[in-house]
Amino acid sequence: MHRYMPVFSLLCPELSCSGHFIFSGDDMKDSAYMKLALQLAEKGCGWTAPNPMVGSVIVKNGTIIGQGWHRKYGLLHAERDALASCTQSPQGATMYVTLEPCCHYGKQPPCTDAILEAGISRVVVGSSDPNPLAAGKGIQFLRAHGIEVTEHVLQDACEHLNEVFFHYIQTKRPFTVMKYAMTLDGKIASRTGASKWITGKAARDHVQIQRHRYSAIMVGVGTVLADDPLLTCRIPGCKNPVRIICDTNLRTPITAQVVTTAKQIPTFLATCCFNQEKQLAYKKLGCRILCLKESGGHVDLRQLMEKLGEKQIDSILLEGGGTLNWAALSSGIVQKIQAYISPKLFGGQTAKTPIEGTGVPSPAHAFYGKNSTITRLGEDFLIESEVENHVYRND
Repeated sequence: MHRYMPVFSLLCPELSCSGHFIFSGDDMKDSAYMKLALQLAEKGCGWTAPNPMVGSVIVKNGTIIGQGWHRKYGLLHAERDALASCTQSPQGATMYVTLEPCCHYGKQPPCTDAILEAGISRVVVGSSDPNPLAAGKGIQFLRAHGIEVTEHVLQDACEHLNEVFFHYIQTKRPFTVMKYAMTLDGKIASRTGASKWITGKAARDHVQIQRHRYSAIMVGVGTVLADDPLLTCRIPGCKNPVRIICDTNLRTPITAQVVTTAKQIPTFLATCCFNQEKQLAYKKLGCRILCLKESGGHVDLRQLMEKLGEKQIDSILLEGGGTLNWAALSSGIVQKIQAYISPKLFGGQTAKTPIEGTGVPSPAHAFYGKNSTITRLGEDFLIESEVENHVYRND
């Protein structure tokens, strides 16, 4: 389904559209409180990885007495944060939480224990825990101890908010978003290679939010050689993503900004170059080297995803050029597309396009997008689509 919407919330716009939800009776109450819990959960965006964003609201006798969210990885989970904020005893209250409460020990003790100790009588859950080892166990625990549980309230919105977490916990690989800006005629640069700026300020500001939201940013060495980018988030108070450079033959200049700042911002060079002496120069400046197999003339991107997943990098914003974009698509590592489209026309037979490589031989072999949304950003448009066909096979 395609939707056109203005930007009320840059991170989860479908939560903020006036009149989007229509409810009645108790469903209306549950959904209204869950919507507030979702808005609270969003506040943890960019800070909770590899944990999910979770929000919680506690209601007693029709009054909100506590609310909280998972603020940062390692800090209190949303349920305990909400309980700590209560203005009166939560005994007999209802707790709304966007994700099934945990019943295991991690960085924090089980939230199910805190709910039981607080005397909560009813728990309303948005989405179930996607971890096959934990799914349903928190709800089962609560019911076994006499707590009423209502499930699946605003489930789609709750799952959408945590699409990164759901993918990562089930696959152990990063959720990869391919992002590019292009003109109406599909160009990412003019015939001279000039690309600043294709989109306007609103779209570029939105990109900075994405750099904060996702754990890492990835480009190819060609982008580093052409632009010498810093690849940081330029919003004050936000975090910088981990930087990943796909550099098959280790051609990144020692003087590149991503190298000279590697001691301040974690930077990985993914390469097929096993020359220890050549690697040493980068390591001395703080770069981390990932040695990978070669596949199709470049680093094996599937192996790269496995190694990054092991390092708890749960998401990647891919800001590569046409060559890396094609390699990523054909390797099956892309889960989502973010195409920023400007109402400009560049023309030029040799002007670069977002995805190059060999391309598919026919429309039947195309990569398909699904569940697409359209967001207006100033005079530009952002089209977001989930990638349906993950691996291209030339048969």
